[in-house]
Amino acid sequence: MANTRSAIKRMKQNERRRVRNRGTRSHVRTAVKTARAALEAKPAGGAAADATAAVRAAIRALDKAVSLGVIHRNTAARRKSSLARKLR
Repeated sequence: MANTRSAIKRMKQNERRRVRNRGTRSHVRTAVKTARAALEAKPAGGAAADATAAVRAAIRALDKAVSLGVIHRNTAARRKSSLARKLR
């Protein structure tokens, strides 16, 4: 357990950030999973537009997570690249 006042404050800050980051990370994972599922079902005619929209949403979510400092920019770049390759 923390002994100093600064350590107690730091623990409170870390807990608040952990909770906030968890929501963002969950949103990113869901968006990426939705995009991958849309890409699996892409061959049908109208599904290509759905896949493109899903990939765009996932890329937007990844960029947002990077700007909030939740995930590293190289991790986001790798995931965005992977989705773009599958879309092509």
